[in-house]
Amino acid sequence: MTPDAIEEQIARTATGDRAAFGVLYSATSAKLFGVALRVLNDRSEAEEVLQEVYVKVWHNADRYRANGLSPMTWLITIARNSAIDRLRKRREGQAGLDAAEAVADAAPGPEALVVQGSEREKLVGCFAELEEGRAAAVRRAYLQGESYAELAAAFDVPLNTMRTWLRRSLLKLKECLTR
Repeated sequence: MTPDAIEEQIARTATGDRAAFGVLYSATSAKLFGVALRVLNDRSEAEEVLQEVYVKVWHNADRYRANGLSPMTWLITIARNSAIDRLRKRREGQAGLDAAEAVADAAPGPEALVVQGSEREKLVGCFAELEEGRAAAVRRAYLQGESYAELAAAFDVPLNTMRTWLRRSLLKLKECLTR
């Protein structure tokens, strides 16, 4: 489905059009599920987050504003933020667990099963243009849900430096993706 068609479905959803919401769900749910699954690395939690995402979309579709960015950016941001919120709640609940129980599985995530095609290849190419440490910081912040403070400590840089790294890296990624 084209970005214009997705925007149209969002606009119709904002008016309470259930059919448009169904079309929007059909066209976008696989990608949003992949985003949630990549962050959470747990299928059942990703399914729950996906449901929460579409509840948010239903209630907030009137807040979407076409601003030259892809409507998928808006939807993916909702999914990513919801998944990160869930991940942070999970981490808070694990605080009392034995350290071995709290370690995440290091195996590659199932994202490759869901996300395919040229968009992924282009994004990988754009990540390759970033400095290695900056690319790792972006991945850890936006795919693994680590906070700025956690990243600053891990990379042994001041908090404001980490914020600058992430902001500049995202700008470089955006520029690369628009080429």
